[in-house]
Amino acid sequence: MVVLAVHGGAGGDGPWGGMTDVDPQRLDCMRRLLNDLGGRLQRGEINALEAVTLAVEVMEDEPLFNAGRGSVLDASGSITMDASIMRGHDQAAGAVVNIKRSRHPIRVANHLLQDGWPVMLNSEAADVFGAEKKVETVDQHWLITELRQAQWAKWKANKSAPGSTDEDDRAILDHDADEQPGMGTVGAVALDIHGHVAAATSTGGMTGKPNGRIGDTPIIGAGTWADATVAVSCTGIGEAFIRTCAARSLAAYHEVMPLDTAGRKVLNEVAPYGGRGGLIAINTDGRVITPFQTMLMYRGTYVGGLVELGIGPQTYA
Repeated sequence: MVVLAVHGGAGGDGPWGGMTDVDPQRLDCMRRLLNDLGGRLQRGEINALEAVTLAVEVMEDEPLFNAGRGSVLDASGSITMDASIMRGHDQAAGAVVNIKRSRHPIRVANHLLQDGWPVMLNSEAADVFGAEKKVETVDQHWLITELRQAQWAKWKANKSAPGSTDEDDRAILDHDADEQPGMGTVGAVALDIHGHVAAATSTGGMTGKPNGRIGDTPIIGAGTWADATVAVSCTGIGEAFIRTCAARSLAAYHEVMPLDTAGRKVLNEVAPYGGRGGLIAINTDGRVITPFQTMLMYRGTYVGGLVELGIGPQTYA
């Protein structure tokens, strides 16, 4: 059995109020990539590592997700992006931090994994490395969307906490709308026909984040983890996921308990530190989980040829 799961970020408090006008576009993006890449995984055309890389690249190109084009703006009004990737059977990994010019941060991280050393590169050095590896270079104007500019303007005008407008799709139309604190990140986990797993995560961070801030996404063991039996990608307030080594903790718990129990335990551990969010995880038995503690989490799975999607509590075929 092959499995592919993706998430597009978790956020918000209270009951889910239903889809916004732009949510169908997010769901359509996930549906298309799951059908395409899930089928290619099933046919053995790609392995788990390439599947998660391609899945995240598609979401980095979708302007309504907070990664790649469409990333949120930091306190200065610029975009800085983080990403990491990990291959399970040998625990090879790659990560990039605070890059500004690479169209696909996850592909830069993939190249670091393939090269084997170093595991992580920061800022301009990561962009230069990506360009050397033929990853497309873009400018900030191409990365910034009208929605993210509106969210940033609302954040700045209201002197809000970083990230407080990340999930506010209405900001572009209604700057007086109720704020929905959110954490936008994209990620993917996969199990291929060889029984190998991989995980990848990419983000633009939090609206209004201070210069130099690093969340959990690029940190192996916090936002991303894969080993011989399990792969994990997290989304939420990164500082809490860092403090609890959330992704690696799930793998450790999975050694002695079912995957779904391990997932709930990790989310319960990050919650006291303000880290409400969600995660996706798979194991080599083909079990997949997508738990979250927030109002919503964009998510989708491909299992046995069947695609299921979700935003709030319910799922959609």
